[in-house]
Amino acid sequence: MTAALAGSGQAQAAQCGNSAGGFETWKREFIAENRGKVSANALDALAGTTYSTATISADRGQRSFKLSLEQFMAKRGGPTIVKRGRALKRSQAALFSSIEQRYGVPPGPLLAIWGMETGFGAVKGNVNTLSAVATLAYDCRRSEYFTDQLYAALTLVDRGILTTSTRGAAHGEIGHTQFLPRNVLKYGTGGDLNETGAALSSTANFLKAHGWQRGAGYQPGEPNFVALQGWNAASVYERAIAIIGRQIDED
Repeated sequence: MTAALAGSGQAQAAQCGNSAGGFETWKREFIAENRGKVSANALDALAGTTYSTATISADRGQRSFKLSLEQFMAKRGGPTIVKRGRALKRSQAALFSSIEQRYGVPPGPLLAIWGMETGFGAVKGNVNTLSAVATLAYDCRRSEYFTDQLYAALTLVDRGILTTSTRGAAHGEIGHTQFLPRNVLKYGTGGDLNETGAALSSTANFLKAHGWQRGAGYQPGEPNFVALQGWNAASVYERAIAIIGRQIDED
C-alpha cells in the first residue's frame, strides 16, 4: 500500500502533544503503526525529522490575517506586487499565454498569488519541510489535517519530489507559490515547483480544479472568486489577491 492510500481518515493511536517533549515518542509510535503500509525509505526519512520550533512559532503567530484589508495590503506590499507583477506579465508573456490557453486562468491572479506567497520566488522559506509537516501532525491543534499532509509528504519522498534536505515555508509549503504536500500530489503538473513554469502551471491547475471558469470575473460576487477562496481561507487574503490580480490584468 502506498503512503497516499494509508493516509486520509485513518485513526491513529500515536498521541499528539503541545510541546517538544512527546515528539520522539509520537514519531516512534507513528512509524511502528505504519510499517508495512508506508515504504521503509519514507519511514526512514520521517525518523530523521526533528521538532520544529520555527514551525510552531509561525503557526501560533498568524496575526496578519486579522488586519483590515487596507492594513493587510500595506503590510504585504500590495503596490509593489502590482508593479512587479505587471513587469513580469510583459517579460514572461509567452508563459502566461500558454497557461491561460490551457487552464483559462489569466496572469493577474497567478502573479498576485506568486507575489503574495514568496515575493516572486525571493522568499520561499528555510525550514526543513519534512520536520515542519511532522511537527504539525504531532501538534494537537490541527493534528488530523497535518497527518493527512504527512502521508502525502511521505508519498512525495517515495517519488523523489521531497528529500530529507528539502526546505520551504514553516508549515511545509514548497515552491514559488507554496504548495502543501497534498496539493503537490493533487494539482502538481510535473516538474520542480521551485521552477517558475511548473509552479505557475500547478497554481492554475489548482484554481481550475476549484471551479475557475474561463473568461469569468474573479472579484467578490463573481464566479471565479470561489476558486480564490479555495486557495486561502482568510477573507482578507482572498480579497487582496482579487484586487492585486485585477490591477495587474487591467494594465
